Amino acid sequence: MAVVEILEFPDSRLRTVAKPVSKVDERVRQIIDDMFDTMYDAPGIGLAASQINVHEQIVVIDVSDDRSEPLVFINPEITVLDEETFEYDEGCLSVPGFYETVVRPQHIRVKALDRDGKEFVMEPEGLLAVCIQHEKDHLLGKLFVDYISPLKRNRIRGKMDKLHKQKSS
Repeated sequence: MAVVEILEFPDSRLRTVAKPVSKVDERVRQIIDDMFDTMYDAPGIGLAASQINVHEQIVVIDVSDDRSEPLVFINPEITVLDEETFEYDEGCLSVPGFYETVVRPQHIRVKALDRDGKEFVMEPEGLLAVCIQHEKDHLLGKLFVDYISPLKRNRIRGKMDKLHKQKSS
């Protein structure tokens, strides 16, 4: 297990659409373990494989306070169960230090495979539903900043570019 680099906005690799996982094997489980290590180290509550430059449909999430509820979603498919939406201040490990209000459905159904390749279905609400939708967006090459105004997005891009230049010099 290892902590790996998280790609940061505006890195173009974050826009790559992830491919479905065809077989859940030891290679995929190693990616999952590395993702959990990386997410917990960051620290965060969700991470998509796209964020670590692995363009396969793998998501790890743990919204518990004590890191006791790790969840794995391979090839997640989301269905909105209730059109009612709510606003949530979202952040992202690929856009560190920035939070913006995003409106999302609050009740969804997700069908996915677990780390052993077994299919499961759950119907989360609230924070877990938001987190699953946020991470699924990553698999589609979409970031939470795509939901905000171009002005705010460009301001964040400018600040991230400046940070990256400072880190590299």
